[in-house]
This record gives sequence, C-alpha cells and structure tokens, in this order.
Amino acid sequence: MTKWVYSFGGGSAEGDSAMRNLLGGKGANLAEMSNLGLPVPPGFTITTDVCNWYYDHAETYPAELDEQVSAAIAGIEKIVGKGFGANANPLLVSVRSGARASMPGMMDTVLNLGLNDATVEALAGVSGDRRFAYDSYRRFIQMYSDVVLGVDHHHFEEILELYKEERGLTLDTDLSADDWEAVVAAYKVRVEEELGKPFPQDVREQLWGAIGAVFGSWMNQRAITYRRLHEIPASWGTAVNVQAMVFGNMGEDSATGVAFTRNPSTGERELYGEFLINAQGEDVVAGIRTPQDLTEAARIAAGSDKASLEAAMPKTYKEFIAICDQLETHYRDMQDLEFTVEQGKLYMLQTRSGKRTAKAALKIAAEMANEGLITRDEAVLRIDPASLDQLLHPMIDPDAPRTVVANGLPASPGAAQGEIVFSSDDAERLKAEGRAVILARVETSPEDIHGMHAAEGILTTRGGMTSHAAVVARGMGKPCVSGAGMIRINYAKGEMMAAGRTFRAGDIITIDGSTGQVLEGRVEMLQPELSGDFATIMEWADARRRLGVRANAETPLDARAARDFGAEGIGLSRTEHMFFDGDRITSVREMILADDEAGRRKALAKLLPMQRDDFVELFEIMAGLPVTIRLLDPPLHEFLPHEAEEIAEVAEALGASVDKVTARVDLLKELNPMLGHRGCRLAVSYPEICEMQAQAIFEAAAQVTRKTGKAVHPEVMVPLIAGRPEFDMLKERIDAMAEKVSKETGVELTYLVGTMIELPRACLRAAEIAETAEFFSFGTNDLTQTAFGISRDDAGSFLGTYVEKGLLEADPFISIDVDGVGELVAIGCERGRKTRPDIKLGICGEHGGDPASVHFCEKVGLDYVSCSPYRVPIARLAAAQAVIGGETASTA
Repeated sequence: MTKWVYSFGGGSAEGDSAMRNLLGGKGANLAEMSNLGLPVPPGFTITTDVCNWYYDHAETYPAELDEQVSAAIAGIEKIVGKGFGANANPLLVSVRSGARASMPGMMDTVLNLGLNDATVEALAGVSGDRRFAYDSYRRFIQMYSDVVLGVDHHHFEEILELYKEERGLTLDTDLSADDWEAVVAAYKVRVEEELGKPFPQDVREQLWGAIGAVFGSWMNQRAITYRRLHEIPASWGTAVNVQAMVFGNMGEDSATGVAFTRNPSTGERELYGEFLINAQGEDVVAGIRTPQDLTEAARIAAGSDKASLEAAMPKTYKEFIAICDQLETHYRDMQDLEFTVEQGKLYMLQTRSGKRTAKAALKIAAEMANEGLITRDEAVLRIDPASLDQLLHPMIDPDAPRTVVANGLPASPGAAQGEIVFSSDDAERLKAEGRAVILARVETSPEDIHGMHAAEGILTTRGGMTSHAAVVARGMGKPCVSGAGMIRINYAKGEMMAAGRTFRAGDIITIDGSTGQVLEGRVEMLQPELSGDFATIMEWADARRRLGVRANAETPLDARAARDFGAEGIGLSRTEHMFFDGDRITSVREMILADDEAGRRKALAKLLPMQRDDFVELFEIMAGLPVTIRLLDPPLHEFLPHEAEEIAEVAEALGASVDKVTARVDLLKELNPMLGHRGCRLAVSYPEICEMQAQAIFEAAAQVTRKTGKAVHPEVMVPLIAGRPEFDMLKERIDAMAEKVSKETGVELTYLVGTMIELPRACLRAAEIAETAEFFSFGTNDLTQTAFGISRDDAGSFLGTYVEKGLLEADPFISIDVDGVGELVAIGCERGRKTRPDIKLGICGEHGGDPASVHFCEKVGLDYVSCSPYRVPIARLAAAQAVIGGETASTA
C-alpha cells in the first residue's frame, strides 16, 4: 500500500529533511526538527504525490488516504492527550501548504480548525479563558469561510468594524468574551446568508474542506504567477501539513513571532525578527498590530518603548537563542523561523533556509566559509547568480539634495523611483507601456504579486520587516519601504497624503529601501561599488571557473563598465550601433543613396576616421584583451527614414530629391528583413563596406600598438555566414586590408578572422567553414529565431502561452533551448573542432548572461561567453557553479 501520510512529533518523525520533494520544505523540516528533539507540536504531512493524484484524477483522493489521515489524527491525539472534536478537551489543528520551494503567502492556510459550537465551550472550560476561546472561534470562522467556503473576508471585517463602532470600541483587544460570542453569532448568520447553509460543525468535514482548499490553492492565480516568476514547475505539487495548534493568544505569558538567525537584508550575524505578546501568527505579518523587537539591542536601535522578547520573557529568549544556534549549525545556513510561546512554553513551528538579499547572501556565504561551517565551493554555490542584479543598480547619492516626505522601515535595500500607482493592475499596465512605477499600498497581499513584479519598488503604510511586502520584495530584489505610517493613502481618490502634501497617481517619488525614506521627485543616483564580500565570492568563483567571460560593448561607457565588472575582453562589438550618431548617420545615408561604387566609397571615406576613433578607444580601454568586432549586420533600410516628413528632411540635408530618397527607401524595403539582405550578404553585394570597416579596425590596432607598445588583439567577425564560400570571399578582402595596413604602418598585426554562427546551415557545415574560420561565435539570438522559425520581436504574443501550457519549459530567447538550439550549437562545436582542434568557440547572444545557458556552454566546452556588461558578474558566478556542480554530479 502506498504511504501517503507521514507523521512527526513527540521526539521523532517518519520523515526527515532529505525527503523535501515528497514532504515539501515545511513538512521535511518539521520532521527534521522533531528528530532533533526540538519542541515541535505533533502533526502529519500529506505528500506532494497526493497533490499530483488530486489533479490527475478529477480532484479526488487515493482510496487509502482517508484511513491514513484518521490514523495520523489518532497519533496526534495520543501525544497531546486531546480529542479531535471532543467535547471535553478538544484538539485543534492548523492546515498549511508546503511546497518543496518556499512560496510565502501564495497558498492557503487555516488555523484553529476543530472549533464548533460545542468545542468552543470545551476550549473555554479547559483554558479558563472564555474570551480566548471565542476570539479563536471567530478567527477560525473568518479564515475558513474565506479560504474554504468562498465567503470573502470583507464580510467579516465589515461586521466587526460595525460592531466596534456601535459600542465605541477601537481595538480588537477591547472586546470581551461576550462581545466575541456576539460577533461569532453574526459571522455564522452571514455565512448562512451567503451560502444558503450553516457553517460546518462536523470537524471531519472541516478538515477535509481545508485539505482540499490547500491542494486547490496550488492552482490559484497568485500561485501560478509566483511559480512562473520563480520557474517552479507545476508538477512539483504541494504537500499539506496538519499540526496540533499551540496558542500565542492565551494571555501575557503567550506570544508568537518570526525570526532570522542572521539579518536577511545585510547578512550581519545578529538575531533579526519580530514578535507579539498575546497574538496568533497571522497578527505579526498582517500589519494589524505593531510588532515588538526580539532583542534589546534591536529595540533600542528602533527607539521602541515596547518590551523586547529578551526583556519580557528572558527564560524563553535564552532557550530560543540556543535553538537558533542549533538549527543554523545543523542546516549550515541562515534559518527563517516561526515560533509560538503558549503559557510560557516555547514551540517551534517552522524552519527553512531564509530568503535574503544578494548583499546578505554574499556576506553570509563568505562569513560561513571563513567560520568553517561551509566550504568555499559551497559558498559560491549558495549565491543565486541572477540575484546579483540587486547589487548592480544605482543607489541614492548621499550628497544629493533630497526632500524627505515620510519615513518607514528599510524593508528591502536599494533605491527606486517612478510614477506612483495605487493598484497592482495599474502597475502592470504602465510597466507594459515602458513606464517606471512605484507601487504604493496600505499593505500588500498575495494578490499583488503581479504588481510587485512590475514595479520598480514597493511602498506600504502598514506592516513590519517581516510583512508580506517586505519578504516578497527582498525575494524579488526590489527596493521596499514598509510601515510608513505617516502616509495616508486614499484609493478612491487615487492620492496619498504625506508631510502635509498631496501626491497623486502619476507623481514621481523616490524610495530608499536601505534607509526607509520616501522622497519627493527624482533624486540623483550612484553606481554601485562592488567590493568586500562580493569581491571575495567572485575571487573564489574566478578561481574555479573554466569559461572566459567577455562583454557585449561598443561604447566607451559600456566597455569601462565591462572592465569594472571583470570582463576579459569584448565578445561582441556591434558596429552598426556606432553609425546612428550625429554626422555619422548622414554619411551612412549618403552611402546608401549613392548611385555607384565610387559614390559609396566617397561616403565611406567620411565614416572611416569615425570608425577608427571608435576602435582606438575600445582597444585602449580593453588594454590588450581580445575585442571581437562584428562587421555591419542589419539591412540598410534601418538607416533610412520612413515617414514623409523625415524623408523630406534627409533629402534636404543630403541635397537629394525627395523622389530619389523615397525610391531608395521603397527599393530597400523587405517583407522579412530578418532573413533578407543583411550580414555578410551586404558585404558580398557591397565589399567596399567590409573593406572600410577592416581598414578602420587595423589602423586603430596599429595606432594603439604604436602608442602603448603592446599588441592589440582584434577579432574580425563576419555575420550570418551560411557556408564557407561566402566567408572565404570576405576573409580574402579582410586579410588583404590587414596586409596593406601593416605595410603602411610598419606594425605587425595580430588578429583573427572568424564568423558568427546564426544559421542552422552554418552549424551543419561547421567542419567546412572551420577550414578557414579561426573562431566561431554562436549568435544564439538569431540562431533561436532561425531554428524555431519565429521572430523574437513578434513571439511575445504567444510564447508565454506556450510556457504556461507546458509546450516549452522556458522562453527560448531568455534561456537557451538545449534540445534544439543547443544541439545545433553542439554540432557546430563538434564539427568545427574536428577540422580545427584549436578553434576558439564562444557565444554572444543574450543567453551569455543567463545562468542556465552558461551551464550549457560549460557542458559543450565553449571557451567563453559574452553578455551585457551588467550581467558579467552573473556569468562569472554561473560559470564557476557549472564547474563545481559538474564535479559534484560526477562524484555523486
């Protein structure tokens, strides 16, 4: 018989942390803590296999599941000495999700399950606190009705607010036991009004309703969105964890909280988190009450007058610190913990590796390696390469004038600026229009996930450092200021009040997630300095990687940035980007409009010194590192105007007739320019273009060699080759120009001539092409287009659907299609090396900065990857991880 249910508690468990895929992260870690003898309320986990069964069998369960759940409930009853649904000493349980990958707030939870009209009285008698019992019951009705029955929570909030208003009450804590009993009665009436049937009193019905809701939430829209953003497969499923309730709301000797064993924003080795006395877990993250600090040091730093856990419950605090140290040492990573104190007794409800900012991840990994807790290789593997983006964006210039309009909590570091929006839908809509926005909310909820993803930063007026907004923003690497209580947001009017001013939707603000400041307007930013822990990890990564990492750059600014980020050369310099500036575009257009070769050469002679100066600057910045220069690639029509007004302006500037310019525009127009007269085809038709560019390259190389006394290493790349004949025709002209320049300057030139492999035919004919080509650079942007037969400019309308429906694992323009495009690359490498064993092989599409694609490049044995300058550190780290991961796999 298949085992669908695994129990834990009472000092042992049927599972452990290695069973994460089956038990989910939460279930595996609850089992592990139980095995460690920590105080964990007993419970059981329904496996992720049940989730997959549920969806594969029309939302039904395996036949054996009911019996196994009943046996597991009996096991909890035996450990705690309570009965599920008993009228004397009732057992209450929580029902929570738990996927193998943490998805905070994305799926549903139900607390206090097992309460009904009879057990609430029993709970009041056992606890000696009638108010606590009815407060727990009203929480359960509200949560269960919303999550399981589909009665929206606003119904219950409306009843409660009206009840308090009629009686002059302000806070929930002002309500007595009789008040809560009256509220419960009103809640039940509303449920029956909405559903046409009473709130369920059968505790077994309640349990199975909650289990179904958790499995059902795996496919809710916010969970689907989160999985898409974090590349979590739907096939993983979620587990369901049913656990005996412990109560942090049983008086002043009870509490609940969340903690991190190290600071998740900075990585500092200090306990970080919040708690509330006489509260349940959702109160801490909901932002309804202001949380208290765990340590005295944190309380003093925050200027709070509310007691810390260290001061309020010193014995519990000491026990909690010991558990934190034990768990961090055991898991060898920073832990994110949830705990409850019930009448002085500490219970651990969860541990998991804590989400952290990139800055914190680097510091934690470096320090743990230096502490001997992990190895340097493990430290390198701990950093998500994509997360380094957080470190590569501007921060507010400390010397810049700033007008602070509000202060909140520094929930997620970094700075962002943009137009204020008050809804997630507006954030997503404006982002699609290319506008930068700041999402301002009273508080965020899981339904805001799409807006948070679209926004540059998040601002909330409620919530603490562990609120939904804070946790999700840190995970996304978005700046966030939370708990800015001095701001008042009016959704209906689309405005917010701060410091006596009114800010409306569309107004510009800046937020500083490192200080918690909200600033009026745009503020000057500074580029980040990459040093300290970043430098340490990157040094360890560079020592382990095999792949070289170059940058795609054609401007001095990009080239310098590339060097700053550790690029080992330029893997792609797109010469056409140099043609759009000022006088250059005029000369380019003059060349295009010329009637014969003599006219074209006359125009190209004007471009020659400009191109030469460009290359001189690049060669000087790269200081002897290789520079791969791609000859002109796009079709000529891209340089010409298309609107009548612009055509008239160009005609006047060039002294040509409007009719002539219009005729040439019409002549060059193509139905499918991506597959048209471009790349090497232009050079075949107009070899003088190729010659001018080669002359500029070699004259620049000679000039810099004479100036510096050091050799320059240009690599001339011919684009869009389909076979050797094209390449040989152009290489002959390039070599001839190199020889000519060398004789004229007296400088011996060191250079390579190779090709950009962008067509499937070129991959298949690679052996032949490599007879004369000295390097291949796989242009995977175009190779993906030509392999799939789709245009990336038009594919956005349907590729997302393909990914959502499982037809593609990922957008092939973001992460390389290993099975198709990847096989073409592998064929090209294999056949090219067969002819020329020492051929230099690289990749220069955007895939060069995608971690998964970098792993593929390591696997097929490329010599280097090339990517945009700001993704160079990502590629360096991913290249090291590919080596370490490959070694680990081979020894496993």
